[in-house]
Amino acid sequence: MRAALYARVSTEDQAKEGFSLDAQMKKLEAYCRSREWKPAGRFIDEGYSGRNVDRPAYRAMMDSVNDWDVILVMKMDRIHRNSVNFTEMMNLLKKTGKEFNSIQEKFDTTTAMGRFVMDIIQRIAQLESEQIGERVKMGMQRKARCGTGTLGSGHPYGYVYSNGNLEIEPHEASTVRMIYDLRAEGLSAEAITRALNDSCIPAKKGGAWNRQSVHGILRNPLYAGYVKWDGIVRKGEHQAIVESSVFAKVNGGLPA
Repeated sequence: MRAALYARVSTEDQAKEGFSLDAQMKKLEAYCRSREWKPAGRFIDEGYSGRNVDRPAYRAMMDSVNDWDVILVMKMDRIHRNSVNFTEMMNLLKKTGKEFNSIQEKFDTTTAMGRFVMDIIQRIAQLESEQIGERVKMGMQRKARCGTGTLGSGHPYGYVYSNGNLEIEPHEASTVRMIYDLRAEGLSAEAITRALNDSCIPAKKGGAWNRQSVHGILRNPLYAGYVKWDGIVRKGEHQAIVESSVFAKVNGGLPA
């Protein structure tokens, strides 16, 4: 039996549980010797979450599916923490006649009980992940209700993060004001986009502007000093870039 040895560790795993890639790989190799399996590849992802499949070693392993017969891991959560991704992987393995083996849980896809228990374990892992997401969402909703903190990932055009707070980036902020002024004068989002690109003003990542980016800025109450999360709109602690009256003129009213 040719075995693809897969090991993964994220920064969080290393800190909380002391997972070691070397230790994982040594145990996988020892298991192969005990079963008289031949290692057909060693695939290691360091610093990647198990909640998605965007991992270089995992991708390489699945792309080389014809070179091995079974995937061997130390624990179920080393390969996936999402039941949908796990199911997709298992469907591919079944389609190609491959197997899956997890040492710690002693699960083997050649048995009906093994397949059943693996599905349960994966659903439990996803439940934990979703519960974490729910707690994060509750915290963000509390911030929105109280009008404290900043919301969202990354920093929006016109702002930068400093000590956990949004601060105005002067050059980008002037572009935001120009976008609002042009819209208040009656220009469409398409016309504003052309004007920005004709003026060689770079977008957030240095590329060209598009209608969606312009429209997003015009509709975002953040620029008028508000924060919005899951339908909740409150005054934020950050400095507004445009006056509330300008935002209201452009959008037909203040954020609600």
